[in-house]
Amino acid sequence: MQVQQQGKVGQPLAGRVAVVTGSTSGIGLGIARALAEAGADVVLNGLGDPVEIERVRAELDEQSSGRIAYNGANLMTANGASGLVEETLVEFGRVDIL
Repeated sequence: MQVQQQGKVGQPLAGRVAVVTGSTSGIGLGIARALAEAGADVVLNGLGDPVEIERVRAELDEQSSGRIAYNGANLMTANGASGLVEETLVEFGRVDIL
């Protein structure tokens, strides 16, 4: 049996791209933080104070080996949802975790 290693030891999600909605606070932020700690590139999405969102994004970026981005797409519209995915594909080339 072959086992394919995806990322570094302790970073099992290295090279994976995650989009986490509602990730500017609460449970969504906790999920985004866990994915970042596991090495994933993470796209944050949610509402809130732009200064606080940037602070959180920068903090996660500093603590993670992956890239951390923020996309403020309004997911209450179809265009917002598709735009979030399309912009993630442009910036990161893929979406592995949604």
